Amino acid sequence: MCRKKAALGVVLVAVISGCSDQTVDGRWYTQAQIERGKTVFDENCASCHGNNAQGSFNWRKKLKDGSYPPPPLNGTGHAWHHPFDMLMSTINQGGAPMGGQMPAFGDKLSKDDQKATIAYFQSKWDTRIYDAWFERSGL
Repeated sequence: MCRKKAALGVVLVAVISGCSDQTVDGRWYTQAQIERGKTVFDENCASCHGNNAQGSFNWRKKLKDGSYPPPPLNGTGHAWHHPFDMLMSTINQGGAPMGGQMPAFGDKLSKDDQKATIAYFQSKWDTRIYDAWFERSGL
């Protein structure tokens, strides 16, 4: 019941904010955001995180310089452990604060493009992973 109320809240926020598309499967994002996110992801993220957001091989093992390789964003890594604000922060500030080498995109991508990118990779998450993220994120 709580999940249904939360999903309804997300839909109401989308309607109030002028978003005419319906959310996808009760998630926070729309199909239009997924489509825009795929373009943004392909142009800015796929070269490191993989064309399918699968991440690098051995992404959990530190590199010689002590940083971590790009993790998967497709639901098989740890991105689902991070709340929405932290995902946005990582895109804005890059991965250095968490031991990675991801560049900061805060000056390159608009907030809408950043959100669309998250929508795209979250669209790859199965329902179980998305629901676990949703519960943790407090949306």
